[in-house]
Amino acid sequence: MRKVSVTFLSYLEQPLANIRIYRQALKTNTYLQRQNVLLQDELSRLRSAEQQNDILRDLLDFREKSQYPVIPVMIVAKDLTGLNNSLTVSAGELANVKTGMPLVTPDGLAGQVIVSAKNYSQILPYSNALFNVSARVQDSRAVGIVSWQGTTQNELVMRLVPQTIEVEKGQVIETSGFSNQFPAGIPIGEVTRVDPREGFDTQTIYLNAFVDLFTLAEGFIIQFEPDSTVNRLIETQEELF
Repeated sequence: MRKVSVTFLSYLEQPLANIRIYRQALKTNTYLQRQNVLLQDELSRLRSAEQQNDILRDLLDFREKSQYPVIPVMIVAKDLTGLNNSLTVSAGELANVKTGMPLVTPDGLAGQVIVSAKNYSQILPYSNALFNVSARVQDSRAVGIVSWQGTTQNELVMRLVPQTIEVEKGQVIETSGFSNQFPAGIPIGEVTRVDPREGFDTQTIYLNAFVDLFTLAEGFIIQFEPDSTVNRLIETQEELF
């Protein structure tokens, strides 16, 4: 009788034990999922902190190497939804920010100050229909005008480059300094393709801007002011002709 009862109870206990094991596995799985979420959150915050540290190191390095005085700024507002795009930065007249000064990052040119108030300034970004800058192909004498066509946000176009000058994909386009508007040598973008434009003396160069305006959060205003002598000569020429 004892043998039979033990055997019978063992058959009854086996499914109950399986239920207990299953319930314990569910509890363990729930705990592990919760821990996984916490670890993923911690990893995300660590990656964000690492990225921010890299950005700050690049900014400090740029400030050390800049040949012009620079004013650090934060982007406090953005409007990148149409043709008349704009940015607002956290420095103005009190920080000696003046109209015409360029906004840059360690990657390159982002825009130009168009209005300066007491503590803030309005920026005309490169992705604005009114933006134009005299540019050149790096390590070349090819000079043209870079502007935005209003289609792709970070695609710019360089015009007025003669057909006789060979331009290749991957070359860097930078400010020329010829317009007395920006200092020379500020990177703008990288050539993605060239349209030879048959029947024309000039070619159209397409480039991808180095600065991503959508992720832009901080930068520098370069305290560069146009040479007044050059401006007076230009004004005199315009009056004469």
